[in-house]
Amino acid sequence: MITLCISIAVLVVGYWLYGNLMERVFGVDEKRATPATSKSDGVDFVVLPSWKIFLIQFLNIAGLGPIFGAVAGAMWGPVAFLWIVLGSLFAGGVHDYFSGMLSIRHGGQSVSEVSGYYLGNWVKQFMRGFTVVLMVIVGAVFLLGPAKILAGMTDAVSLFGWVMIILCYYILSTILPIDKVIGKLYPVFGLALIFMAVGLFIAMFTEGMAVPELSMASFSNFHYKPDSFPVFPMLFVTIACGAISGFHATQSPLMARCISNEKQGKQVFYGAMVTEGVVALIWSAISMSFFGGVQDLNLEMLGNGDNTALMVNEISNGALGTFGGLLAILGVVAAPITSGDTSFRSARIIIADFIKSDQKSIRNRLLISIPLFVVGYLLTLVNFGVIWRYFAWTNQTLATIVLWTVTVYLIRENKNYWLALIPSVFMTAVVVSYILLAPEGFSLPVDMSIGVGVVVSFVAMGLAIFTKIQDKKHQLEAI
Repeated sequence: MITLCISIAVLVVGYWLYGNLMERVFGVDEKRATPATSKSDGVDFVVLPSWKIFLIQFLNIAGLGPIFGAVAGAMWGPVAFLWIVLGSLFAGGVHDYFSGMLSIRHGGQSVSEVSGYYLGNWVKQFMRGFTVVLMVIVGAVFLLGPAKILAGMTDAVSLFGWVMIILCYYILSTILPIDKVIGKLYPVFGLALIFMAVGLFIAMFTEGMAVPELSMASFSNFHYKPDSFPVFPMLFVTIACGAISGFHATQSPLMARCISNEKQGKQVFYGAMVTEGVVALIWSAISMSFFGGVQDLNLEMLGNGDNTALMVNEISNGALGTFGGLLAILGVVAAPITSGDTSFRSARIIIADFIKSDQKSIRNRLLISIPLFVVGYLLTLVNFGVIWRYFAWTNQTLATIVLWTVTVYLIRENKNYWLALIPSVFMTAVVVSYILLAPEGFSLPVDMSIGVGVVVSFVAMGLAIFTKIQDKKHQLEAI
């Protein structure tokens, strides 16, 4: 438990120290008007209390990410603790804070528009299509998954019936003003996810679970297929939402349109990421200890066909009893639904930004949303096995693009660009190595895949530094 407690303490301290540093680097202006006040429309641009924005942002970016990803990531052993802490503070936190704050500075625009502004028009066009497709896929999967679970729990409503019920909720939460549905339900579900994590943390103490410690001896790969699943890059893609996730950048503009003071950015964007990191730490720790150890966890996962949902349900019921079972249902059903509806809402906003459609009119909202829901429903009829395996990689690829966006912004503004450059280089190596190594990618040898990934990442770093040198040269010539 020492490693777990130290890890949580580092995240808390890091939130204040590194969060304050990012505020200074960005240059927060408390007197500057935010989109929520300057572009108020009563639909998407709505001022909300900071505590409510934080909980909505937390649930938006969390969903099942810090639970399922952490449970699967625990199969590699205590090294997962290190990635969650470092990833949350120096990669995911930087990604989330700057993507959210840049959205505020750019009038609440979506990630595709902001990325295009700094990385060029071709990136903007790519990101528009890429993010919309990604959002619809996420929404569709998070429509079918909960529907299957609910259909299995009751004979009263068929699978098709649950799909229609959830789809109706998605439609309402996508087109209604953000404070009508999301603003009322999300804080409750967000608190429930935090409460469940706190309950598991207490259970580990009271039941005396032996949580593995991170040491030189345990700093190794415990995965049951270590040769096929090396720590780098596999762990860094498996644990995404608990460390860094591109999905977050698609959700941050939703809250960037509700913040009334730039000072709230650290709490909302960086704070939600750090909180998600704490949740991921707890789930990772109890996964390593509940079944008797990391090797036992691997055996359980192997025996259950790597079905993470079953593991989450077993841990919740075993550690928290009947009440834990109810919380498990909340996590496995409500969490993906609340990620699915904001995915469709994000897709609507991205398209509206692209075609410059005024979203005050419910007619305009419906014109964009209905085709999205039709496509989303049709996708539920398709086998998602292959598509979903690519999602983890595309998610981290999106995060990498956003980090490079932040890097270029900091270079242009003569700010400390190393804050974003270092995680940008690291994540570039991760996503390139992963697609070359993974079975759903090119299935190349491990050494070759990692080698190419490292070379590509350092070439990208060289280009960024060259851009900085050129900018400085132009500034000197202009004097």
